[in-house]
Amino acid sequence: MTRIRTLLAGLMLATLSLLGCASLPGFGWVTLLDGPNGMENWYAIGNANWRMVDGVLTADKGTGFLVTRQSYGDFQIRAEFWADDDANSGLFIRMQDTTTVTAANSYEVNIFDKRPGQDYSTGAIVDVAKVALPAPKAGGKWNVYEITAKGDQLTVVLNGVKTSEARNSKHARGPFSLQYYPGVVKDKGVIKFRKVQVRPL
Repeated sequence: MTRIRTLLAGLMLATLSLLGCASLPGFGWVTLLDGPNGMENWYAIGNANWRMVDGVLTADKGTGFLVTRQSYGDFQIRAEFWADDDANSGLFIRMQDTTTVTAANSYEVNIFDKRPGQDYSTGAIVDVAKVALPAPKAGGKWNVYEITAKGDQLTVVLNGVKTSEARNSKHARGPFSLQYYPGVVKDKGVIKFRKVQVRPL
């Protein structure tokens, strides 16, 4: 009987340990990009000049996207990025069409400090959730986006501050992508990504 009690206690302890681990920050995260590692998790569309510069994914010319090979429904994304003041970029989530990517057939979490019409500039979900003005600026520094999509609830956090949220059920599932698009001045503006992680919910 003592042996059985010991075994049960051990099983309970292991279960509680696993439940505790599930709440830890690193639990369940899948790294899709980490410096020069992870490019096999993506494919390119368009002609943006994605390349590794000093171990960091970089683009500054053309127009295009890097798209995940996997599709996601409910998830969190953590993306570390650097944008200069003229950069026009973003993350498009739950994409419905990987041949013609737009804010109409996916949710576009914007990186565009100089966007004409600041309501949907950096920190916003374009045409879905405005950012509080004055809009945050990402230019000239490393930033962290934390994006959560769970059911119809969408939340965007930039550098630890919630910048936009909405309830919208138009798009339920799809891959996500990193964007490069010409800035206010054609072929001007640099975007860099050094780490991108996803955690299915």
